[in-house]
Amino acid sequence: MTYIITDPCIGTCDTACVEVCPVDCIHGPDDPEGSGEEAKAADFDATSKQLFINPEECIDCGACEPECPVDAIYDEDETPEEYEPSIAHNYKFFGQDPPS
Repeated sequence: MTYIITDPCIGTCDTACVEVCPVDCIHGPDDPEGSGEEAKAADFDATSKQLFINPEECIDCGACEPECPVDAIYDEDETPEEYEPSIAHNYKFFGQDPPS
């Protein structure tokens, strides 16, 4: 399993989660390989953007979850129903097939 970043991240893109990830699996919002550097720029417009967790890289440690200031990160199995579309969105950002 993996952790999922959900809709509350949209418009925030706070990178506190990136800073604590021991395996650097949090990427985006524009670059699936980057580490959110663009979100740290002073002129960054986060209006319709969010960060993503690569499910192939995530070790399910949970270090990111308490760091999120908008409570947008959930264990995939514990993602609230209202945010379940975020699961597929995270997988697709990395060109992966979401779980069925």
